[in-house]
Amino acid sequence: MADIPDELVKMERSAEAERAQLAGLGGEEYDAQWQAWRRAAEAFQAAVSEHSAREGMSRYELEQAVKKAVRSAEEDPAR
Repeated sequence: MADIPDELVKMERSAEAERAQLAGLGGEEYDAQWQAWRRAAEAFQAAVSEHSAREGMSRYELEQAVKKAVRSAEEDPAR
């Protein structure tokens, strides 16, 4: 897999941050936060699709590489 664009990593981190904020919410607060998460996730998915098409690479492999990079960075206490 070629280098993973930093912008895609930032977008996935943003989507995950929005998702994490769903914890403990209910009712209208949950609905509003769910919409924020959905917008961030949709933006990430669109960017992955665009980048993979432009670079002629597998969309699935690119998405998985970005998600793995985000998870690895979150698990590394030195980062």
